[in-house]
Amino acid sequence: MNLTPRQIVEELDKYIIGQSKAKRAVAIALRNRYRRSRLPKELREEITPKNIIMRGPTGVGKTEIARRLAKLVGAPFIKIEATKYTEVGYVGRDVESMIRDLVEVAVRMVKDEKSHEIEAKVSPIVESKLIDAICDTRRASDIAVDKTIATEDLRAGKLENEQIEVSVLDSQRPMVAIGGPEINIGSVFDGLLPQRHKKRRMSVQRARELLTSEECDRIIDKDNVYAEAIRRTEEEGIIFIDEIDKIIGKAGGSNNQDVSREGVQRDILPIVEGSTVATKYGNVKTDFILFIASGAFHVSNIEDMIPELQGRFPIRVDLDNLTKDDFKRILSEPKNSVTLQYASILKVDNIDLQFTDDALDEIAEMAATENETSENIGARRLHTIMESLLEDISFNASDEMPMTTVKIDRAYVQNAFKETKKKFDLKKFIL
Repeated sequence: MNLTPRQIVEELDKYIIGQSKAKRAVAIALRNRYRRSRLPKELREEITPKNIIMRGPTGVGKTEIARRLAKLVGAPFIKIEATKYTEVGYVGRDVESMIRDLVEVAVRMVKDEKSHEIEAKVSPIVESKLIDAICDTRRASDIAVDKTIATEDLRAGKLENEQIEVSVLDSQRPMVAIGGPEINIGSVFDGLLPQRHKKRRMSVQRARELLTSEECDRIIDKDNVYAEAIRRTEEEGIIFIDEIDKIIGKAGGSNNQDVSREGVQRDILPIVEGSTVATKYGNVKTDFILFIASGAFHVSNIEDMIPELQGRFPIRVDLDNLTKDDFKRILSEPKNSVTLQYASILKVDNIDLQFTDDALDEIAEMAATENETSENIGARRLHTIMESLLEDISFNASDEMPMTTVKIDRAYVQNAFKETKKKFDLKKFIL
């Protein structure tokens, strides 16, 4: 990845409106990783990532910025809630599990890449197994079988939905809860117990996916996969710690719950600071993983964190509240804009949804007003409004009807929310 910070921000702008300070901060942090990778090994070991903490209300883009950043460079990424971890000695998940989860993501990424590389190699083997399964299933149902015709139909894609019986690996493994976290008993004995196959009935399309996955797993060198996954976790991993403000006690407060919260902070500290965590794939050093924390900080402040943890997040960014103009841009500008999503979904049922500019103005104004007069949930408010606005259309739409164009204009929006508008008009008379 050799994108410049400016190019990274331009890519983020395609999906996220506003928040230029946060975008610049994460873009610089990402570019610094590339810069570090070009240095001599001796100097590279001395340079650690500068972790980031974002402060802002819910729904303004904190999580989306981190997720898009990871997707942009294909880095292992997980989002975790700080509140699900407990202090050592309590029942619950320990903080080291975030590293194990990140390694699992990296292993899956590397496996998918390796599988893609050898798909062409295993394709003939999978095709042979599918043809045998198709012929056997037809014979069992007293249907005439011609292997040549079946092969031609399979290659032409005519049999994708045909139900067949095929022998696949039994992947069900018992999960046992011990003291809170679930332990996969099957994974504990990986490689010790013989693999079992079972007959399952499924479509040809699904059978092809499972058989391809089995054949790829058989060929791929797992040791190389695990080694590469650990390397990516250590050098490229990104962990997004959400709701970090919820493990910070209230300013000036002192009670047992605050003691427990401080304990979680102290448990997170060595992970962020740099330590070695044992996973089933090998030991993972956390020194060079990039941590991005976020929270609304309504009740507490960043300064209320324990000093040691504050020092591990040197970059602090405040995210802005969304305005009416931001809402209007979110509705139409991003590649995955809200209006595009709803229009695409309804087009499946032959509804051609078209939004006028004045309708977007009205929806944006409603979202801004709702966030001001009730709980501020940021851009998530748009989904609430859009669901109510399109409820009748979504309920009555069907793919049996011909293609119909539905224009959503200001009058349509005002009519759909006349009761809500009345509520806003009355609020100005309430002291």
